[in-house]
Amino acid sequence: MSVITILGAGAMGSALANAVQRAGWDVRLWGTWLDDHLLDAIEAGKPHPRIDVVISPQVSTYRSDALAEALDGADVVVMSVSSVGVPKVTELALEGIAKADALWLTSKGFFEHEDGQISLLPDGIRSIAKAAGVELPPIVAIAGPVKANECAASEPTATIFGCRDLDVAVRYARQARSEQYAIEPTDDEVGVEICAPMKNVYAIMLGIADGLEEKTGHPHHNLKAATFSQAVREMSLLSQHLGARPETAYGLPGVGDLEVTGLSGRNKVYGVRIGRGEGARGALATMEELEQTVEGVNAIPLAIALVRQSANAIIEDLPLLFAAQKVVEEDAANYAELVAQAVLPKMP
Repeated sequence: MSVITILGAGAMGSALANAVQRAGWDVRLWGTWLDDHLLDAIEAGKPHPRIDVVISPQVSTYRSDALAEALDGADVVVMSVSSVGVPKVTELALEGIAKADALWLTSKGFFEHEDGQISLLPDGIRSIAKAAGVELPPIVAIAGPVKANECAASEPTATIFGCRDLDVAVRYARQARSEQYAIEPTDDEVGVEICAPMKNVYAIMLGIADGLEEKTGHPHHNLKAATFSQAVREMSLLSQHLGARPETAYGLPGVGDLEVTGLSGRNKVYGVRIGRGEGARGALATMEELEQTVEGVNAIPLAIALVRQSANAIIEDLPLLFAAQKVVEEDAANYAELVAQAVLPKMP
């Protein structure tokens, strides 16, 4: 039986624990110094506080001070902490990761280097390992339309495993899948890793349309549909410019993940709060009080920095991304107008 150690006992890490346990893996779930209350619930057999699903009692749990024990003998290590925590946890776990056969990555975001350069998370992790003189195993990027609560509860779920080495992606897709957890392998790591954080940004903008319905009392379906279309277009353009295949953005990591995130999830809920008039800063403060991380907020400035550094030629083709910056970072009061200007077609 293969041993898998998941770093991070939050919603997605815990959901993955249930999914791979059902596929026959020996699962270890390590919680960070912020996860003690989550582990308390898991160990007591209570529903996970963030997804309201009981985590299998066959999953072994480890506290933050037992990292070495959790990693000992692991065949696969999974990085499943928030993107801002990836550098620190990578450094702490690097020795154990290097001994594994693969590193899986469910974290979604960008990596900011000390010199201000922005890269995708796998490249950021590789840079940490290189600086330490450590050779990493293959990285498998996991993304797609996966709501953690549904995945944990064994509802039908389709995800994608992306690795530069397609054979590695195929091998783990076969080993981790179950009747209700279907996995599509790909070698387009760049496409998967661009869509993963960008869909969070665009889900905020989709949520604004739903918030406007609450505010005005009438639907804004047309605006939401136009926003969805523009979001997919921008994900595809940016992905291709950075070397990805165009179809990736139109598959599970792009269209699929944007659909599920735009229907529900923290980024969408944040957008709804903005749309109904709470203001970007006020809405974020409320989300933080509820312990609901809005990863799209952190992704916006990093995405824009990445575009300016590596895709400057397509800035004019990404109006929705820059509208998101104005809405979220500048707390613009004319948010509805900004969204409409970004997504409604212009005359040639």
